[in-house]
Amino acid sequence: MNAVKIALVGAGGRMGRLFADRLSAAGYAVGGVDRPLTQDALRHAVDGAAAVLLCVPVEVMDEVLRQVAPLLNGMQVLADITSVKVRPMQVMERHYAGPVVGTHPLFGPVPPAGDPAENLRVAVTPGDAAHETDVALIERVFVDMGCVPFRTTADEHDEAAACIQGLNFITSVAYLATLAHRDELTPFITPSFRRRLDAARKMLTEDASLFEGMFEANPHSQTAVRSYLSFLNFAAAGDVDVLVDRAQWWWRSHTERGGVRPS
Repeated sequence: MNAVKIALVGAGGRMGRLFADRLSAAGYAVGGVDRPLTQDALRHAVDGAAAVLLCVPVEVMDEVLRQVAPLLNGMQVLADITSVKVRPMQVMERHYAGPVVGTHPLFGPVPPAGDPAENLRVAVTPGDAAHETDVALIERVFVDMGCVPFRTTADEHDEAAACIQGLNFITSVAYLATLAHRDELTPFITPSFRRRLDAARKMLTEDASLFEGMFEANPHSQTAVRSYLSFLNFAAAGDVDVLVDRAQWWWRSHTERGGVRPS
């Protein structure tokens, strides 16, 4: 029996290479293509594929789809892996009348080791024209790659991403920018501050442009920032105990319900 074929557009990128390796290991046939995206290369990659996975940034998706969408047969599932979903889903559905399924792997090109349920989750957002079999296909592909998919809507995803990824990025940027160019502070650096620097290093030195693009493309980013500012006002008013009590929810109510356990 022939292996199910999955086409990867952007197969030469970090996430594209990760998925190509995992798909091959799981027994799939992989049609990989990367820049330059010639029509011959694209046609060869998508021919016979059950699904076409776009591993490209959101800012080039429109350009890429102008080349890819005319080559699809209307039955193939078109999916993406971008970190925002409302705008990419709109772009994919504008170019392609067939089934569209958005995905967001909640991990990077070097996934952390450990429990897949904690570290390899994938948000899946079905498009308007996608049937249950189309969504199930994409979910099965990720399961076979060792991931744990879960369904949501594009809007719910982007609101959550604005809070978890976008707000983490922008508050880290603002905090460290506030303290920048103050050499007199360095003798006072504590181990906890050093841990915060270490945690933010990769995000701000290697992936800053990626996170900037995610923040700007997410329609919920500004709302998340305004919410954060409202809580800073508690600190400015001296009501730090209110913030501490609310923040302790992560170690109190959340873990009692058996949810994610912050490390």
